[in-house]
Amino acid sequence: MAASDTVFSGSIPDLYNRLMVPLVFEPYAKDLARRTAQARPEAVLETAAGTGVVTRALATALGGARIVATDLNQPMLDFARSHHPQADRVEWRQADALALPFDDRRFDVVLCQFGAMFFPDKLQGYREARRVLKPGGVYLLNVWDRIEENDFADVVTAALAGRFPDDPPRFLARTPHGYHDKARIVSELRAAGFSDIHCDAVDAVSKAETAQVPAIAYCHGTPLRNEIEARDPEGLEHATRLAEAALIRKFGAGPVEGRIRAYVFTATAGAASAA
Repeated sequence: MAASDTVFSGSIPDLYNRLMVPLVFEPYAKDLARRTAQARPEAVLETAAGTGVVTRALATALGGARIVATDLNQPMLDFARSHHPQADRVEWRQADALALPFDDRRFDVVLCQFGAMFFPDKLQGYREARRVLKPGGVYLLNVWDRIEENDFADVVTAALAGRFPDDPPRFLARTPHGYHDKARIVSELRAAGFSDIHCDAVDAVSKAETAQVPAIAYCHGTPLRNEIEARDPEGLEHATRLAEAALIRKFGAGPVEGRIRAYVFTATAGAASAA
């Protein structure tokens, strides 16, 4: 993972929330909130909360449960807090998921939406989730399937490879869509002390009024922007137009739809902490 993969700053949080959230994240946020509610928790920790799409869904689904929302990136967390209609009922903490600032056995559910792929040490992130869960507590996380199963991201990545053939920007394939080996993830969760591990494939459809929306969303509203500007400081708009043209060729000039697929893992914390 490149250092720029975790930089969500400047205009990225706003664009991410306005464009990426409705494009790909909302259906999965509702899914995780529904699964969390089924556990009837009293205390919930969300890691890698981003701009708060899951946090907002949790506030609707959980009634009076205590919610703690954390993220490594303070700009993303600030945005999430300022755009949450019930911000006062959430405890907001800047925190590294690999070194959580919470006591052992504090939460009934820990959940992480599309954040585990950014962990530099996945096993340590899972161990921390296990540590702060009560015995029998539930860990929920989702990750994207490979990029070939996620249409808009795949087309944008291929278009930019044509623009920068000697050094193609690979953020989307490398990080968001680079951690999808189900057997590996189950093995790492088990090594961290979890049991009763289940994996569900969840398919959805990404929709936009025009191809321009996903082009801007991916090129401006994710760390892919950092890669484009590193290769051509003045080339962001040109790269975005190339991505838009590729999307039009694939999906048409009007409203566009593309496949998205993620895996959702559910794991249970045992009675003793992992060694």
